[in-house]
Amino acid sequence: MKKIVLTGWVVLMALWTHAQQQPHYTQYIMNPFIINPAVAGIENYWDLRLSHRHQWVGMKGAPVTTYLTLHGPLRKSEYAAASPTGFDPQGENPRGKAYWRDYTTPPPHPGVGLTVLNDRTGPLNRFSITGAYAHHINLSPTTSISAGISVGMQQISLDASKVEFFDPADPVLGSSGGVLNKWRPEVNAGLWLYGADYFAGLSAQNIIPQKIGFDNGKVIGDSVLKGKLIPHIFFTTGYRLWINDDLNVMPSVMLKFITAKPLSVDVNAKMMYRDRFWVGASYRLNDGIAGMFGVNINSMINIGYSYDYTTSSLNTVTKGSHEIMIGFLLGNKFGDTCPRNVW
Repeated sequence: MKKIVLTGWVVLMALWTHAQQQPHYTQYIMNPFIINPAVAGIENYWDLRLSHRHQWVGMKGAPVTTYLTLHGPLRKSEYAAASPTGFDPQGENPRGKAYWRDYTTPPPHPGVGLTVLNDRTGPLNRFSITGAYAHHINLSPTTSISAGISVGMQQISLDASKVEFFDPADPVLGSSGGVLNKWRPEVNAGLWLYGADYFAGLSAQNIIPQKIGFDNGKVIGDSVLKGKLIPHIFFTTGYRLWINDDLNVMPSVMLKFITAKPLSVDVNAKMMYRDRFWVGASYRLNDGIAGMFGVNINSMINIGYSYDYTTSSLNTVTKGSHEIMIGFLLGNKFGDTCPRNVW
């Protein structure tokens, strides 16, 4: 019986291995740094983001993700003048099409960042803390590219008190009655290409696969039963289209590649009014749809919210997913109410 229980747990870990291990973010377009370290330091100020996501509300043990990110340049660029949006003038849009026709890339510079994340699903919890470094260079007066890497540690925890066992005296888990932890290194890397009206990014998380299990070698057999952390590869791209001088829309797409899992495809559209208010929609292939909106309150604070409706069979047991994000633009002395390089 003990072998059956142990083997059952290892199989559960294997199933988790073949599922998505990194959290899903509906509002990734508002904070691409969370999936790509190459974004670190892209603006002329420090960007602090706080986000909380409650996925599949109403389902017991549903994923809950909370994170903090902070990134900024090691060397600030001195703009020739303050941003027009800092004055909020009447009349024509100060950051309309004419403003972006004169866009120039920031000079080459390094950036750094920090991510602190906690992701809980049922009895499993992943806590991660990583530091990032990126360097931005110019390909032309209107196009830049950056490369970045983030390195840190992640803790995988199992709360044995939330797991029911056939044998309460199971030698690995059943008798512990507490939380079991495994620490593993985390390494992520990425590239980011950007200009006035487009961006494209390629990144990989957990690029060094790590074995993970709580049996301490007591269960032996084929490696397919051994849990492990696997790489996640993201490709994102988007392009801004102008409807008129006050309105622009940005269609974008994210492709996610995970070993032993079908390709994940997110198609999004975000409409912005005068760099102040935005609304958007997202479609996730064979999974769900989402609506989102946000406000750039001033040159210091912005906020965004999204609601996901699940179109899969899970919609019979869940009320959808909620995600909220609050951003703080620290040291934004040029008064940008909307970022110049991540929009």
